[in-house]
Amino acid sequence: MLRIAVPNKGSLSEPAAEMLREAGYRQRRDGRELVLPDPDNDVEFFFLRPRDIAVYVGAGTVDVGITGRDLMLDSESAATEHLPLGFARSTFRFASTAGELDEVQQVAGKRIATSYPVLVAGFLWERGVVPAGVVRLDGAVESAIQLGVADVIADVVETGTTLRAAGLEVFGEPILRSEAVLVRRSDVDAPAGLDVLTRRLQGVLTAREYVLMDYDVPLSLVDKAVAITPGLESPTVSPLHNREWAAVRAMVRRDQTNRVMDALYDVGARAILVTSIHACRL
Repeated sequence: MLRIAVPNKGSLSEPAAEMLREAGYRQRRDGRELVLPDPDNDVEFFFLRPRDIAVYVGAGTVDVGITGRDLMLDSESAATEHLPLGFARSTFRFASTAGELDEVQQVAGKRIATSYPVLVAGFLWERGVVPAGVVRLDGAVESAIQLGVADVIADVVETGTTLRAAGLEVFGEPILRSEAVLVRRSDVDAPAGLDVLTRRLQGVLTAREYVLMDYDVPLSLVDKAVAITPGLESPTVSPLHNREWAAVRAMVRRDQTNRVMDALYDVGARAILVTSIHACRL
């Protein structure tokens, strides 16, 4: 039975649970449940703190887990990234008092406050930058400079609104671009059942990224139309009762749907329909 660690709270929790539901797995209805067996799918879920998941995976206590790339790298565990999951994207950056610093090299000799000391120390070591020290804080990192705890902070940045409100601004290159990832232990063979879990999650990712597009087009224009919708391998072209027309079906990237529909209409296609994909296997 495959043992899977899932975030029990925080910004990773609900999106991870929703993805697993879409992949056909049971998920808890009571937030107090810590263990949830799913015998129909031969898996067992363990709901753990997101920061601890990579540690448990690296120790072999569980087989795989869903956590953030930043948390995995900061854990110093034997866990490694197996599959990016496309949600909870964030950028990890340095910030300081507005107008004070411009590049990472200027961090040398400064005190840094962060919730990810291992990640920050490794980033600076690779660039030969030696700070005065790295202070670990579990929250409210943006207040560290004002309170005199640090000269620089390193934190997750989304819109930057919170930083600007504290009189701070980002500088230098990003430390890391993070997202939710499926992690496994790096020094052992893949556990039984991981291939099925991987295919299911990849199917969810594809279903979220693509839609199914159907349309009718005159036979004389089929080549022009399918050039617009080549699909993943090749579109399906079927005859209609009106032998001068054909029906075409293809997968199209979701974010290009309206542009593709406009192009098809201009070519001469009609009855253009778009359907969401619930699940798939490629």
